[in-house]
Amino acid sequence: MTDPNARKTLALIAHDGKKQTMLEFAREHQAVLARYDLIATNTTGRVLRDELGLAITLMLSGPMGGDAQIAAQVAEGKIEAVFFFIDPLAAQPHDPDINGLLRICNVHNVPLATNAASASYMISGRAL
Repeated sequence: MTDPNARKTLALIAHDGKKQTMLEFAREHQAVLARYDLIATNTTGRVLRDELGLAITLMLSGPMGGDAQIAAQVAEGKIEAVFFFIDPLAAQPHDPDINGLLRICNVHNVPLATNAASASYMISGRAL
């Protein structure tokens, strides 16, 4: 049985072309993010940790399997929501992992924000 008082976990991922957008989002919502356990793919997590001082558990980088690691945690029911800022104008060498994560979020009914507008809506208290 899950402890209702346990901190919930959010996953943060951003393609290279969207890391600055993720940083701006996290800066704007830092107080809310600090109330959660945070995990992130390696490069995204390092940017957020170094720039904002957020406590973040780092997974592998996306191309090395970080997306798949996060997908596994979604499937295990360990993640409350995923914030994955996708660059729709850049091809990604690890598209199968990305699509797998998106599919797993949908299969397990886990909220998924793929841009700053949807993430801001989710984190504003209307969704999470």
